[in-house]
Amino acid sequence: MTYRTSLTALALALAGLVAHPSAAGATANPGSSAGASSVQWKSCPAYSDEVIRGLGVAADKVAAFRSLMERLECGTVSVPLNHRDPGGRKIDIAVTRLAATDKANRLGAIAVLPGGPGNSGYLDPVLRGALRNEEMAGLNKRYDIIGFDPRGVGYSTKVACPMSPMGPQEPGALTKEAARKIYDAQVAANQRCGRSDPAFLGQLTTENVAKDLDLVRTALGERSLNLLGFSWGTYLGMVYRSVFPGHTGRAFLDSVAPPWTRIDQHAKDAAEAAERDFGRMAAWLARRDQSYGLGATARQVREEVAKLVRAYDKSPKTYTDLQRPIDGSAVADLARRNSTEWVRAGKALAELRTATGTTAPPTVKEMLGAPMMGTPVPGAPEPLNMTMNLAVACNEDSSRAAFDTAWRAYQQLVKRHPATGRAWGVPAMCPGWPLPVQQATLKPGSGSLVLAGHLHEFMSVYDWTLQTQRAIGGTIYTVADDVHVSTTRVPKCAADVVRYFETGRIGRGCEGSPIPS
Repeated sequence: MTYRTSLTALALALAGLVAHPSAAGATANPGSSAGASSVQWKSCPAYSDEVIRGLGVAADKVAAFRSLMERLECGTVSVPLNHRDPGGRKIDIAVTRLAATDKANRLGAIAVLPGGPGNSGYLDPVLRGALRNEEMAGLNKRYDIIGFDPRGVGYSTKVACPMSPMGPQEPGALTKEAARKIYDAQVAANQRCGRSDPAFLGQLTTENVAKDLDLVRTALGERSLNLLGFSWGTYLGMVYRSVFPGHTGRAFLDSVAPPWTRIDQHAKDAAEAAERDFGRMAAWLARRDQSYGLGATARQVREEVAKLVRAYDKSPKTYTDLQRPIDGSAVADLARRNSTEWVRAGKALAELRTATGTTAPPTVKEMLGAPMMGTPVPGAPEPLNMTMNLAVACNEDSSRAAFDTAWRAYQQLVKRHPATGRAWGVPAMCPGWPLPVQQATLKPGSGSLVLAGHLHEFMSVYDWTLQTQRAIGGTIYTVADDVHVSTTRVPKCAADVVRYFETGRIGRGCEGSPIPS
């Protein structure tokens, strides 16, 4: 899950129209409930080359993206805002479909469940599916791939709270006095947001998204949905399977969320995993001491990075070409990068040891000057809706820690995790949230379920995969890397995913993203 706030870094988580004559209507499901909505098909958005590249599409794949967009069907499904009041206010859920290319041997439909909460899934059939690699393109041969924007996100019905700064955040070591001011500002902002439209915000829950998805299923005429979930989408998959076991086919959930929703425990577990993974990074850097100069042993690297954290907290630096000040939290942020970034993170840490002058060292600027996750590309679909992120997280968070509790937890994070702990901030996202706690009930099921846990990552801690299996069942598929939701990006792993959906069979795991040589 990607829970973002100024108090905690628990992760951090399109101009014209093109007609699609083939999207002229879906057959109703004979088994669907009376009055179930149909899909209102319409033209899909058209995007400029600049926007397409801004979506992360390589220049040599822009033509392929456009070709897939010619096949993509786009529409909306009307659902109740409050599922307990089906005759009341309606909202729209934006839906996309990439129809199976081998219709004679079609196996069904796979719904892609996006991360967040709050991430868009509208273009996932193209970006996470057919465009990703040959293996994932093969999944579309016998399956329709379904994407959607959850309620509160992107092209679906949404609202916006003003996301104003949460208070003074001076660079350097975080003092209790400064933390209290930030906390109090967070309380005020949460109360202001939660009271702005409680009728809508109170209905932003994972269970309601699952119920929306089931109405999408009936509108598409599918007797069941297969599920491919990522990050928070794995929790959505768990909830959908618990509420609609008879409508759930095969489910592959990548980077598994825990079977509970407590932000304080989420932060504690993730911080412990981040510091463990830094041990792997430290050993890798130590073997390359001639290049990085951070220490010849893992212990020496650990001590050097912890020393850098303390030094930059004591004397933060502000560069003329970098918006973010460099203090201990910035150093710790570099130390918790996954293995795909070890080369650059090592260079940035080495640069910070000897940095002088008024402009940022090149790798530091490259890594710490990038736009925040969720920053929209003008003309592109909204990548992450922060109001939905906040509302779902806080509607489901039973911890809502008091300041003294959160401050003690932060002090423990920094003390126990000297290299990475400073990156987290005070683990309190939802104090003052005025709406009641609403938590889904997970249930074991007998249907086919694969839980893909990544052995070393911190955004979805491997132990959460084990906890989830104990709670709801399923088969564990272990990915031996530290890279969040990497399974479908690595060809050998992606081949296993496709094979699973085609046959129902899965091995024990795969290597995942390789460590840089």
